[in-house]
Amino acid sequence: MTVSNPTVAQAHAEAPGSKKFVIPPDLRLAVLFTFLTLLGLIVGLIGEKVMGNDAVMWIGFGLAYLAGGIPAGREALHSLFVEKKLDVDLLMVLAALGAATIGQAADGAILLFLFSLSNTLQDWAMGRTKRAIEALMDLNPEGATVRRNGVEKWCQLGEIQIGDLLVIKPGERVAADARVVRGNTSVDESPITGESRPIDKAPGAELASGTVNLNGSVEAEVVRPAGDSTLARLVALMEDAQTQKSRTETLSERWESPYATLVLISVPLVYAGLHYLAGLNVDQSWYRAMTFMVVASPCAVVISTPAVMLSAMAAAARAGVLFKSSAALDALANVNTIAFDKTGTLTQAKMTLSHTYADNEREALALAAGLEAHSEHPIAQAIVQAAQAQGVRAVAVQDAQAIPGHGIEARLSSGDLAWAGNLRLAEREKAALTPAQQQALDTLSREGSSTVIVGVGPRVVGVMGVADALRPGISEAMREIRAAGVAHPVMLTGDKKEVAETVAKEVGLTEYRAELLPEDKSASSASCPARWRWWATA
Repeated sequence: MTVSNPTVAQAHAEAPGSKKFVIPPDLRLAVLFTFLTLLGLIVGLIGEKVMGNDAVMWIGFGLAYLAGGIPAGREALHSLFVEKKLDVDLLMVLAALGAATIGQAADGAILLFLFSLSNTLQDWAMGRTKRAIEALMDLNPEGATVRRNGVEKWCQLGEIQIGDLLVIKPGERVAADARVVRGNTSVDESPITGESRPIDKAPGAELASGTVNLNGSVEAEVVRPAGDSTLARLVALMEDAQTQKSRTETLSERWESPYATLVLISVPLVYAGLHYLAGLNVDQSWYRAMTFMVVASPCAVVISTPAVMLSAMAAAARAGVLFKSSAALDALANVNTIAFDKTGTLTQAKMTLSHTYADNEREALALAAGLEAHSEHPIAQAIVQAAQAQGVRAVAVQDAQAIPGHGIEARLSSGDLAWAGNLRLAEREKAALTPAQQQALDTLSREGSSTVIVGVGPRVVGVMGVADALRPGISEAMREIRAAGVAHPVMLTGDKKEVAETVAKEVGLTEYRAELLPEDKSASSASCPARWRWWATA
């Protein structure tokens, strides 16, 4: 529990996902070119079909050819001269120009628009991947306060070395994997492990990069370089997952260059065969050769795969399901095992007051809310919100003071010392729990709830349990998933075993794995047969 600290609130406000979405410049440019290509196509068709005006027609088609052809042409030249290979970009541009030479400029403009649209969709998908990875990178601060040879100084992330002492204040993110050597605090590990409740840290405890120090200043020795930190490994996992492609996409990319080469070689052969063997004149042979190239241009194939995948992923997102890659979507039809993350998927990722054990529950809640109103701790806020929801007026307190690793204490108007915190704080206040209170504390601990003991002086007023609430309707959803043919739904979580067991029982799952890091979750998922697994998150 911590005394209200604006730095803590700022750290949570700047958490990944809180930033306003901004369209990247590359995507904006791709959208602009696609729009101009479509605009030119429409103007050209109006000039040709409606107005019968050649000038308007060629202005429109010219705009479509420039807007759709220049980006594709640049990519084609890069592939040709830098990568030394032919690709569909070159084929599309040549097919569009060929269509224009036989009086079918509209067909060429349509080809360029479809191709431009497919590239824009791919840019959108890649931007989505990039934003997901950037959100993870935002968990890393730019640097940290480091103590070397007794002197504190600010160091950039890349300057931090193994053995350095990090001085981590309340509200700051941990800049590198480290081990606490001095001080006590609570840490929010949810961005890394999915742990729903803050974790107390004492000397000897490990701190993962990207987690948030909630209270108490601590000193921690760096144990791993930034490039090999927990967060760096998590980013690598995300990059690998997001770049996986479906079988259709992989097949398309594999045959792209051979197919383009085959078509471009075939065009002059078709022309020569029609002219020299079939006896057609130059115009007729050229017309048919260009028609062959336009028809052979794989615009439908190029646009169909990203369009279908993105459409399906967007529809799933609207239903609350996010796919890590198109490969995961492609494999969905054949799975019978689904691995669910716990925090934010099966649960709401929001701490709520679940139980209150006291002779007078409203009195205990009023006292706890009065104390916890001075704290930014998620457990404290859950108690305050519960009091507000139940119409319980918080007791007025003064001189509130946080006790790192223990809880919070303050003075009542009567002068008595009131407190709220863990069992260590109760022992410090020489407060003894009754057998009923001890039983309640043991029950809540077994269920995986975070416990808060509230007291005045040596008297314990009540025992409270705070837990991550389940998503509404999640049990029914699990039954429907089984009815759909998924034989093995399993929960993977970084939370404690007791928490995982309780949540699994409440949602009706018999299979779960707890206390996992992100790479452990990936390994657990990979242990299932590849054709039968799928990953679910929200």
